[in-house]
Amino acid sequence: MFTELGTIGIEEEFFVVDDRGRPTSGTDELVYETDPPEILDGRLDHELFKFVIETQTPVIKGIEDAPETLHEIRSALVEHAAEHGYGIAAAGLHPTAKWRELDHAEKPRYRAQLDRIQYPQHRNTTAGLHVHIGVDDADKATWVANEVRWYLPMLLALSANSPYWNGYDTGLQSARAKIFEALPNTGMPTAFDDFDEFRAFEETMIETDSINDRGELWYDVRPHSELGTVEIRTPDGQADEDCIMAFVEYVHALVIDLAERYEDGEPGTPIRRELLDENKWRALRYGHDASFISPDTEGTVTLGELVEIECDRLNVDGLRDLYHAESGASKQRRLRTEKGIDALCDSLLL
Repeated sequence: MFTELGTIGIEEEFFVVDDRGRPTSGTDELVYETDPPEILDGRLDHELFKFVIETQTPVIKGIEDAPETLHEIRSALVEHAAEHGYGIAAAGLHPTAKWRELDHAEKPRYRAQLDRIQYPQHRNTTAGLHVHIGVDDADKATWVANEVRWYLPMLLALSANSPYWNGYDTGLQSARAKIFEALPNTGMPTAFDDFDEFRAFEETMIETDSINDRGELWYDVRPHSELGTVEIRTPDGQADEDCIMAFVEYVHALVIDLAERYEDGEPGTPIRRELLDENKWRALRYGHDASFISPDTEGTVTLGELVEIECDRLNVDGLRDLYHAESGASKQRRLRTEKGIDALCDSLLL
C-alpha cells in the first residue's frame, strides 16, 4: 500500500448493446456464463445494471505503456462481446437507456445498495472513467488528493459526454455527473489533514453502517487505501481511446507534479468545498463554454485558458486537442438532430 509513485491503472465502464446499439442485459453472459479472453481474466466485472460492464487494466508501470495496454483491454472486450452477439458502447449515459425498463444485477452488493439507497441508485445508469496513479506515501497521497480537487472541473468539462438521460435532453453537458451526485458519499470531498484522518473517516463510515465497504466512498477523488493510489473518478465515459489517453496523460503528469511539490514542502491550497462545487456545476452545465472561479476567488479563468496553462505547465498536449475538438455532448446533439437516433447510437460504439 502506497509503495510506488507513478504507476497507472485505468478502469472504464461501458454499455452492453444489441445489434441496433441499444442497451441490453448482457453482463451475466459476458462476465459469468462464458470465459473472457485471457487478458480480461479477473479484470472484467459488471456494474449495477446488467447493461453496464467494467474493465480494469493491469498495473501499468509507465505512461509510455498505457496506450498499448488500454487498446489491448478494449479490443479484447469488443471481441468477447461480438462473439456472443453484443456490441460495446461508451458515454457518460446512454442516450436511449431508460432505467425503469432495464434490469439490475442480482449481485448481493448491489442489491444491498438498492435497498439502502433506493430511488437514486435505482436510476443510476451512469458510466465513467476512473484513473489510478500510484503514490509512494500515504500522507503524500492524501495531500495530492486534496490539491487535485481544483483541477477536476476542468476534466469534467472536457469529458462532458452525456446530454441525454432517460431519453430526453437535460440541457446539461454531463448529466451523468448530476445523476451520480444524487447518491450518498459522492461529489467533491472535503480536504483531509493526513491519511490517518482519512482512514478514520473510512472506518467511521463502515462501523456506523453508512457504507458496506470502503469502495462505496464514491467521491470524485480519493486516496485509495487498498491499492495505494490516488483515484480520480470525474470524467464521463468515452468511446475514443485518444480521449481516454488524454485524460490519463494529464492525470499522471498532474499527480507526479503534485507529489514533487509535496516533497518540496509546499503548503496546501486553502479552498472551500462550496467553491469547488460551484466550479463542478459550471463544468457539467456548460462543458467547453465553462469558466471557473480561481482558488484566490479574485476572478475567473475560462476552460480554454486553463487548458493552455496546464498543457504548457506539465508539457502535455492531449487536453488541448480535446478542447479544440467538438465536445462529446455537442456531437451527440448534432448527430441526433442531423441524422437521427440510430446514427447517435452508432457513434458511441467502440
